[in-house]
Amino acid sequence: MVKRNLYYGGMVETNAGQTDLQRRDRARLLLVAGVVIAAAIAIDQGTKLWAVSSLTGASRIDLVGGLFGLELVYNSGMSFSLGQGMTPVITAFAVLVSAVLLVGIVRTRSLWLAVGMGLVVGGAVGNVIDRIRLEPGWGSGPVIDFLAYATWFIGNVADIWVFLGVVIGAGGYLRVRSARPSSSTAGEPIN
Repeated sequence: MVKRNLYYGGMVETNAGQTDLQRRDRARLLLVAGVVIAAAIAIDQGTKLWAVSSLTGASRIDLVGGLFGLELVYNSGMSFSLGQGMTPVITAFAVLVSAVLLVGIVRTRSLWLAVGMGLVVGGAVGNVIDRIRLEPGWGSGPVIDFLAYATWFIGNVADIWVFLGVVIGAGGYLRVRSARPSSSTAGEPIN
């Protein structure tokens, strides 16, 4: 049943039971997630271009003693250089996880979950772009890493996005789980 009450409150209920306000909230949430994904990819790729142009041929540059520095490496594995030689599998897994998280973004009503999942998607796609773009290419190329954490590992900004996305997404999930919507707030976004 379609209800129209444009003079008093401006709400139009659709057959699916969503009001125009709920549709606008969902559209805003998707827009925020899209901007987060695009910004994460752009910043990751921009920092990698900078690293290749500025750090090629250079030895490690220590910025905070031996705790943090800059060192350009091409990593065919994943974080902590795990999975060397499994680049096509890692690429396929990153694409699959990104697709699942995109579905999650479309379905969630939580801003925190949308931002967290958006950061993970942006980080994963940033690394997939490297694996497609760099030789030998098409999912078999390495990832550009340049952020050296002591002697533990060398990563990139995409790794930071994935880590932050998991933390923010987990916090958002816990917030949504702990929220107990009453009958008066059912269907409203949970932030």
